[in-house]
Amino acid sequence: MSDPATPQQISGVYPSLAQIGDFGPPRSELGIGSLMPWNGKLYVQNYNSHKAASGGGVSLRRVHEDLSMEVVPETLGVDGTYTNRFVHYPTGLLVLGPHVVDRHHKIRTVPELAPLRTCGTARHLTKPDTHVYVLAMEGELFELDLNTLACTQIFDLNEELGTEGEGKVHYKDCYTSFGRLVVCSNEYGEEEWAGGAARGRLAEYDGSTWRVIEDKPFTAIGGRHEFGGTIFATGWDQASAILQVFTEEDGRWTRYRLPKASHCFDHKWQTEWPRIREVEHERLLMDHHGMFYELSPWAYGGRVWGVRPISTHLWVLGDFCSWRGMFVAGADNASPSHGLNPYTAEPQSNMWFGKTDDLWNFGKPSGWGGPWWETEVEAGVPSDPFLMTGFDKKCVHLENLGGEDATFTVEVDVHGHGRFGSVVRVAVPAGQLRTHVFPSGFSAHWVRIVSDRDTTASAQLFYT
Repeated sequence: MSDPATPQQISGVYPSLAQIGDFGPPRSELGIGSLMPWNGKLYVQNYNSHKAASGGGVSLRRVHEDLSMEVVPETLGVDGTYTNRFVHYPTGLLVLGPHVVDRHHKIRTVPELAPLRTCGTARHLTKPDTHVYVLAMEGELFELDLNTLACTQIFDLNEELGTEGEGKVHYKDCYTSFGRLVVCSNEYGEEEWAGGAARGRLAEYDGSTWRVIEDKPFTAIGGRHEFGGTIFATGWDQASAILQVFTEEDGRWTRYRLPKASHCFDHKWQTEWPRIREVEHERLLMDHHGMFYELSPWAYGGRVWGVRPISTHLWVLGDFCSWRGMFVAGADNASPSHGLNPYTAEPQSNMWFGKTDDLWNFGKPSGWGGPWWETEVEAGVPSDPFLMTGFDKKCVHLENLGGEDATFTVEVDVHGHGRFGSVVRVAVPAGQLRTHVFPSGFSAHWVRIVSDRDTTASAQLFYT
C-alpha cells in the first residue's frame, strides 16, 4: 500500500491488480463479480465458478488511491460466487457479496450467505429503512436486517416460479421499485434454442403474489429507482436480444428487441454478468449480448427513449463502475474450467481503466436479430419493435413458413414514441424467403413487421 512506485499500465490494464486463483487443483475460474467505489476506495469482489471449495483465490480486495491493492483480511476463507452490490442509504452500509461494509471500512460477514452464490441485493418492499432482499443463484431469497444481520430465507423461487433448483438454474439479479420486487434467471441451452423448453424467468412480486412476466432467459435488472419512472431488464431468445421496460406512467411492461452482437452469449454460462449501471451522471450504460448501449432512465408517454448502440465487444464483464473520474470494467478473463480448457492453466482476471467515451473506439456497432424466429403470427398484429438506429447497412430477411402466400409490411417509428408508418410491402410466396435492402443511410428508432394473414414466419434484420 505504501509503495511510491507508479504501477505499470498497459492499455488501461494494471498487471499488479490482477485477480489470480490458486494453481490448483481444481483450477476453477476467478472472475470479478462486482466493483464498488466506497468512501475513497474501490472494492473488488471476485468469484469462482461455484460454491466454496471450488478453487482458492477468492476474497474481497480493496484498491487504494495510489492503485495499490490489498486483500481484505476479514474475508479470507470466505470462498464462493459473489456478484451483488448495493448501497443501503438509510443505514449508510454497503452490501457486497455476503459482506456488509460500513463507512469506516469495517466489514462483517453474514454467515447464512457465505456458503451461497449471492447474485443480487434490493430494497425491501415493507421495511426499506432497515432491511434488504438478497438473492442467491439457486433461487434462495432472503431478507437481511442490516442493523442486526439477522438473515431469514423467505422464498425458494424454484417453488414459486417453477424452476429446477441447484445445479440446474442460474438466478442472476433482483431489483425493487414502484412497489415490486423483480427477479430473473437465465436458463438457456439446446432445449430453449430448439423451442422445446422455456426455463428462464423474469418475474415480479408485489408483496403478496409472484407473477411471471416472461419465460425467457434474463440476466440483468436495473434503473434509477424513482428517477425516470422506469425499470429495465435484459434477456434474449432465439430471435434476438430483448429489453423489457416497466414504465411507472402506465404501470406496464413493454418488450423491445435489440440485435445480438455475437452468438457467443447464447448460453446461460456465457452471460455472466452483463449489467445496467449509471457510469456518468443520470446516464445509464447497458452491456447486453456483446454490445454496449447508452440508455436514458426517462420514459415519455410510456415509451423508452434514448437507446443507442455504442460498440461491440467479447468481454465477459462481471461489473463496471465510475471511480475517481475513470470508467472501470472488471472481467472474467481466463478459466481452466476444472480441466475442460487445456490451454489455460491459471485462473485470472483483471480490470480495465479508461473513460466512458473510450467505448466508442471499440468494435463498431453491428449485429443481427429480429422480432420473429419461426413464429406463429396473426394477421394485422404487429411484431415487437426492433432497434434500428445507430447502424450503417441494413437489410431484412422475411421468410414465410406457412402454406399460403403472404405479404409483410415493414413499418418504422421515426419519433421513438410508438407511432409507426409503412415503408415497404414485401410479398413472400408460401415456403419462400425474400430480402429487402434498405437504402444507404436509411434509419429510424424502431422497425416492426405486420403480416396480412395468419402464418408462421421469420423476420431477421442484419446490420453491418
